[in-house]
Amino acid sequence: MVYRSYPLDARNDRIRRALIMVHGTNRNADHYFATAMAAAFLAGAVGDTLVIAPHIIACADKPEPNEVLWSCSGDSWRSGGAAASTPELSSFDLADEILRKLAKTATFPNMKAIVVAGHSVGGQYVTRYEMGNRVHDTLGVPVTYVVANPSSYAWPVATRPTAADDADPAAAREGWQSEAVHTKFSYGPYDIASCQNYNRWPLGFENRTAGYTAKMSEEQLKTQLVARPTTYLLGQVDTLPLGGFDSSCSAMAQGPTRRARGEAFLKFVNETLGAKHQALIVPECGHNARCVYTTDVVLPIIFPR
Repeated sequence: MVYRSYPLDARNDRIRRALIMVHGTNRNADHYFATAMAAAFLAGAVGDTLVIAPHIIACADKPEPNEVLWSCSGDSWRSGGAAASTPELSSFDLADEILRKLAKTATFPNMKAIVVAGHSVGGQYVTRYEMGNRVHDTLGVPVTYVVANPSSYAWPVATRPTAADDADPAAAREGWQSEAVHTKFSYGPYDIASCQNYNRWPLGFENRTAGYTAKMSEEQLKTQLVARPTTYLLGQVDTLPLGGFDSSCSAMAQGPTRRARGEAFLKFVNETLGAKHQALIVPECGHNARCVYTTDVVLPIIFPR
């Protein structure tokens, strides 16, 4: 089920762009829809933008008739996991279907751009969907991905940032003092003895035994990760372990703070793999979706002209 500002199946010649906003761990799609609509209002984009916030239910949520439900364990909805109620469907299939609807020229003949965005756990969903989805190159409409403040990324190799320079815990905690993207990161082998599962999906590429990406090769995921246009939004002051921060050893292997993890991942995929991804430090924002997505410098990214 989805919140949306206009119908998905009724012809609308006014729509020029779409914003899909994926909620966080609380699955409060209504809140994220309100945030996305506030951003559209501030950008002057309400009239020609279709805003969508899918409601992906899980755990103890009570489904409507025929609504898909995900479990709370294993390869969950945040990483393309199979539904508990309908195992043949993954959470990424939902985004695929929304994108297909948006790309139908009979319904939206003037659609010029689609943005898939998410914050926190929604950011985890978007970063893994960006590298994994099978529809990106089939739609005929440009799709961009906007990943905000996730606690972890799916690392394409077994190396990780070393705990030095901008990834040193003390330096990372004080990283909020700068609005520039930190770049002093180095990478090396990780001591598997301290965390044996650190490179398993969804924090690495190993052990993808179920869900949407199970049959995809690592090389295919890497190729798509590099090729697809992505912007990372990192809160300037998202440097404390708050708001559901993932402190597991697998996540801590990626860096001491959410901001440092995003900066280190960006540098690696750009300089080592050859991507051309962008990052923006969102001034004065912490781990707060409404602050991030309604900041002036972010509006042109989620509502491209």
